[in-house]
Amino acid sequence: MSDSDESPVVVVERGGLGQFFLGLAVGAGLALIFAPQTGEETRRELKNRGRRLRSATSEKMEDLQETLGGKYEETRAQIEQGIDTARQVARDTREVGTAGVTSAREELERRLSDARAARHKEAATETADE
Repeated sequence: MSDSDESPVVVVERGGLGQFFLGLAVGAGLALIFAPQTGEETRRELKNRGRRLRSATSEKMEDLQETLGGKYEETRAQIEQGIDTARQVARDTREVGTAGVTSAREELERRLSDARAARHKEAATETADE
């Protein structure tokens, strides 16, 4: 049989997290056994690295808070300005609409009055002709 005649084989392993943590523990144990430093030196080094990491994290958090705080205030001011602008536009539109309605009503009343006057004039002319 040639290699091309063989079907592929799929291997499924089960074990999950238990085996992972077992491997992790064995690896950590071997690292401690073959470490070039004593336990006390390793602990000291880990503490120093932890302090440096904590310090760097604190600095980054402060920078992030300053950045976000500034953006928050800037965004809030822009939103408030937008709301004020929208309110002013609404007021202006209402005033223009009211003025437009008032002038349209006055124009309608004037035309109605003119039409009534013309009708009365026509009626008076017809009555005089009879």
